[in-house]
Amino acid sequence: MTENPYAAPAFDPRASSDHTELMPILQGVQWPLRMSFKVLTFAPTVRIHDATGRLVIMVRQKFFKLREHVEIFADEQRTRKVAEIRANKIIDWSARYNFTEPDGRPIGSTQRQGMRSLWRASYDVYNPGDETPDFQIRETNPMAKFFDGLVGSIPLLGLLTLYLFHPSYSATRLVGGVPVMKLTKQPAFLEGRFLVEKLAPAADRETLNLILSFFMLCLMERRRG
Repeated sequence: MTENPYAAPAFDPRASSDHTELMPILQGVQWPLRMSFKVLTFAPTVRIHDATGRLVIMVRQKFFKLREHVEIFADEQRTRKVAEIRANKIIDWSARYNFTEPDGRPIGSTQRQGMRSLWRASYDVYNPGDETPDFQIRETNPMAKFFDGLVGSIPLLGLLTLYLFHPSYSATRLVGGVPVMKLTKQPAFLEGRFLVEKLAPAADRETLNLILSFFMLCLMERRRG
């Protein structure tokens, strides 16, 4: 059988312990985080800065490759690779995106909930080795999506949706129902700007898993502004 190049590396339980040194980009991070990228481009540069202005994550890659394989860096020169994202299917509505460290150590994964996301964007987030979701990301106000699509279909006027409508997404821990992280679109014109807030404690690996899940959500939902 031909090996699937988009499959996640085999999970090694011995490598699953959560040590701060495995998540160097999270050391000293000040919340909230700010994510930004240009909207009208096929080669977006996505940057995530913390509250002090420190660069945490940077991605510059051709758009059509983003859904298949994403390389995450911690510097503008792209010399410090900190993570990779690979889809288990190519250009698929409900593909699962696996996050790993450069050495293959699993970080987690996320998957869009197919038809449910037609009305309200919904994503499942999995910790390493789990086949049952540990978190769920849901759009908090689906009406923002409705009006965004309605006005966005009108030529020229549709550009205003980039500034007028501000969808937000909440990541909730399924055991206990505690909101852990929130992503909110910020006012901007011809640019996507998002605020990432941490609402409750989470392990470093879970935190990075959710940050990367929000990152993929933004790429998947980017056409909505």
